Amino acid sequence: MTIVVNTHNQHEEQELLDFLERMKYEYAKEESILSEQQLAEILERDEEFEAGKAETFSLDEIKSHFNITK
Repeated sequence: MTIVVNTHNQHEEQELLDFLERMKYEYAKEESILSEQQLAEILERDEEFEAGKAETFSLDEIKSHFNITK
């Protein structure tokens, strides 16, 4: 399983790594392959979503919109 986590600062990153160590979870830390502009856009969209300024759609709504039948 792969989980991607975008922390907002160095403190959050360290807290997450400390938690993973305490729980004895195996993990691999990889640097982002996204540009600074892409990362900034993701964080901006996260803030908009948390502030209720973004629309959300269920997976079924997305499949229907794009006519995906699988």
